[in-house]
This record gives sequence, C-alpha cells and structure tokens, in this order.
Amino acid sequence: MKLIFAIVNGDDSHAVSGALMSGGFFATKLASTGGFLSSGNTTFLICTDDEKVDKALEIIKEKSHKRKQFIQSASSVGIDSGAAFPVEISIGGATIFITDVERYEKV
Repeated sequence: MKLIFAIVNGDDSHAVSGALMSGGFFATKLASTGGFLSSGNTTFLICTDDEKVDKALEIIKEKSHKRKQFIQSASSVGIDSGAAFPVEISIGGATIFITDVERYEKV
C-alpha cells in the first residue's frame, strides 16, 4: 500500500479531484500555500494499492497543467535599486511524493 502526496496548483484542483473520483480513488484535500509565490495549492492525500499508483499518477499528470506567469523582478520588492521589470516564470503542474504505508485503517 502507498500514500501519495500530490501538491497541485489551485487552478487545477477541481479537475484533479473530479478525475480521481471518477477513477475510483478516494482523496483527502488540504489547502496549502507555495513558498515561492505564496500562491494557493491543494495537497491531495491518496492511499492506494501498489498496483494502482501508476493510474493515480496518470490522472494527476493529465489534469495538472504548467503555465507561464509574469511576476515583478526582485528589484521591485526592494532587493535591488534598479528599475522593476516583469519576469516570466513557469508555474503549475504537480509535485508528488509517494511513501510506503505500514498500516491503513478506515473507521
């Protein structure tokens, strides 16, 4: 048995949640915040049999999209005295951790 921690961009949360449910997975959703941009994320906790992990990952990858976003350069937040200018960064997608589960009970 495995526990999947999937940290998904808030914009993709609803699509990932619906696809996981349609795929027969039960997930606990936790609101979380990214450290770099302080943007909203959703962390999914999914406990599943070893042979179903690849299917869950496939669903998460299919519904979690990377996108481009412009942010103000570091100079605009007081780190540098130069002029501020927008910088394009890549956001979204999913960060996934998979761990072994020694024991699982649903009461």
